[in-house]
Amino acid sequence: MTRTEPNPTRTVPLPLREQADIRDRWLTQRLLDLLPDLMDRADIDLWLVIGREYNEDPVLATLLPATWLSARRRTILALLRSDDGVTAAAVSHYPVGQFLPAWSPDDAPDVPADESQWRAVRRIVEQADPARIGVDVSSSFGLADGLSHTEHRLLIESLGPYADRLVSAEDLAVGWLETRLPDEIAALHALNRLAHEVIAEAFSPAVIEVGTTTALDVAWWIRQRFHDLGVEPWFQPSVRLQRNGVPLVDERGVLLPGVPFDAVIEPGDLVHCDVGLASLGLKTDTQRNGYVLRDGETTAPAGLRAALRTANRMQDLTVGALAVGRTGNEVLATARAAAVAEGIQADVYSHPVGFHGHGAGPAIGQWDEQGGVPGAGDYPVHLDTVYALELAVRRPVPEWGGQCVRLALEQGIALTADGVAYLDGRQTEFILIP
Repeated sequence: MTRTEPNPTRTVPLPLREQADIRDRWLTQRLLDLLPDLMDRADIDLWLVIGREYNEDPVLATLLPATWLSARRRTILALLRSDDGVTAAAVSHYPVGQFLPAWSPDDAPDVPADESQWRAVRRIVEQADPARIGVDVSSSFGLADGLSHTEHRLLIESLGPYADRLVSAEDLAVGWLETRLPDEIAALHALNRLAHEVIAEAFSPAVIEVGTTTALDVAWWIRQRFHDLGVEPWFQPSVRLQRNGVPLVDERGVLLPGVPFDAVIEPGDLVHCDVGLASLGLKTDTQRNGYVLRDGETTAPAGLRAALRTANRMQDLTVGALAVGRTGNEVLATARAAAVAEGIQADVYSHPVGFHGHGAGPAIGQWDEQGGVPGAGDYPVHLDTVYALELAVRRPVPEWGGQCVRLALEQGIALTADGVAYLDGRQTEFILIP
């Protein structure tokens, strides 16, 4: 009997066992195809990724077998660049998937296990004699700053004179976390499709009884639906309303919807959701908009439709600015300058997405930092990355007496050598709720 290779684009979510097979296959491919070039780009000869059970380095979780739900005791992974690629070894109490075992507590039964484990790390360094040893410390990226104070101290003590060779692995850690395989991008297409399908179901009479259902009811329905489908949200879904006669409120200089989060949904409401799901070790981040039809209406008011077109235009301007080599701050400045030239009032706060929802890589603004983001905004754009294209525009709606609406969109996009692709397409029309 021939075993069929799991295909993440076939359907999502997949059974857990198939997910584990896919994730472990991806890890092998990433170690073989991605890591050597990433280590060369960062000028790192040996990468040490260290974490203790329930206090894992965020990078460590992306290197462990799919059946490992956390580190076990102290888990140390040593990734050594060589002429043949990368040698991946584990200094661990337990076998770590495909990593070569580089130590066992039985190697030195008369020495405490902790001391013996650090001696093994020292032995690896002495034998490899690397010029630059990367460790996960970073002031700009929390995801690249996973080496705890205690583990850092113990590592320095164990390395002795070799400790002078320790350098920040920030660029390597960020590169590892942000770079996507083609198969991972294909899976993210499918996961974004699932998110869009759940939102469409949530914004329908099957869920919303106009005049009775609250925005909070819909948010909890989305979370429960994800759970029932076998995926989990990585943040609590939110549903917000905007309504004629309820102006936006100013919060730290940003205009936000003023309708209470638990308000009952009424005819004429603009309904917005923000959701993110997790499956196959990957995350999505999506925002979409619906409109509740009034009696006699067959579509949303022209002013709201114009706001959505403006938001789509702002997506075009941001994607047009997303060029390899530019920093996140440069992308932000270019997109905002283009918006000003076209008379668009907009905020851009896009971010990488992949292993993590707010992923490592260039920050392209934050909702309350439109002048640039120090540190993370100075990181450059690379190919084979996925972003949540997140932004909002503000525009008056004549049918609402000139009241301003804030139309927010968030859409997964992939940046490859072929250009930018919208993952399962972007929203260009409102979801109509009868």
